[in-house]
Amino acid sequence: MNKAPSLPLPKIHIPVLYEDADCLVFNKPSGLLVIPTDKNEHHTLVNIVNQQRECQGHLYPAHRLDRDTSGAILFAKGKDCRQKLMQFFKTKQVNKTYIAFVHGRVAEFRGKIRIPIKDFHQRKFARHLPAQSALTHYEVEDYYKGFTVVRVMPITGRTNQIRIHFSKIGHPLVGEDKYAFRRDFALRFRRTALHALRLEWPQMTGGRMISVEAPLAADMADFLEKAQLRTTVSVRYEDLRFS
Repeated sequence: MNKAPSLPLPKIHIPVLYEDADCLVFNKPSGLLVIPTDKNEHHTLVNIVNQQRECQGHLYPAHRLDRDTSGAILFAKGKDCRQKLMQFFKTKQVNKTYIAFVHGRVAEFRGKIRIPIKDFHQRKFARHLPAQSALTHYEVEDYYKGFTVVRVMPITGRTNQIRIHFSKIGHPLVGEDKYAFRRDFALRFRRTALHALRLEWPQMTGGRMISVEAPLAADMADFLEKAQLRTTVSVRYEDLRFS
């Protein structure tokens, strides 16, 4: 039986943010699935990074990020390391920090969102399950015209937790089109404005905490820069009006 031809090497290069004997952290671009879906999509992060590091052993994701989400994602070198890393996630030994742009002005500078999650957008077999407890911590980083920059620390790891929680409190993510109606907001962004900023987890040998950060994705940085320009122009205009 003829062996199926291997996929062509991808044209994009995924930057490595950290590497040791057990794992790597990649800087995932937005618009890329982590693993193949039922639709048999081959252009996924798993396939790309394994072809990128050909002949260096198979890499396995220890967790997932949405297609739209950019930033730090942890991969294991081999199945044994993946099981250990997944156990770290299960026992809440991994700290995850995100940067999100949310619509409106979040009133509380620091807060907790404790709302059970039942995601009706998940597969049919999961829609009939009861809502699951979920907890998200956040801190306001900055305010801009029409949106707030927040640092988000999900304590539980429910699917789409950050997106659902901020929609529930009336501040959906900029670019959100699943848990809010885009037409209800003036701000536009080509994707959900969510970036995995930092991962912290225990080293498998030695026990010290490893901390890795991913620089803010270029499209979100550009969005902020343009927002700062709009704010500066607005302030100058107000100064002229009332001077």
